Amino acid sequence: MAWSILFVAGLLEVGWAIGLKYTEGFSKLVPSVLTLTAMAGSVILLGLALKSLPIGTAYAVWTGIGAVGTAALGIILFGEPATALRLASIGLIVAGIVGLKLVT
Repeated sequence: MAWSILFVAGLLEVGWAIGLKYTEGFSKLVPSVLTLTAMAGSVILLGLALKSLPIGTAYAVWTGIGAVGTAALGIILFGEPATALRLASIGLIVAGIVGLKLVT
């Protein structure tokens, strides 16, 4: 159950990271409220997952999910470059997440 909670926390991290782009410096009310809600939810769920997962593993996986998801959505939504080196680097992060899950 802790891994599922951590996964949702990571997805919320992606949500707030992407949401920051839409807040335009927190000058837009609805995107700002949604972003702040996602931030709070992400941290709360991370805290719940930490009841049974090691901090080093959980934090690395949480930030990894956020980094991979945000990079992927940056490519899809904002036309950021999808170079081979960038995609390979994202793949390395995914490999690290999988590796941490396998050893925990």
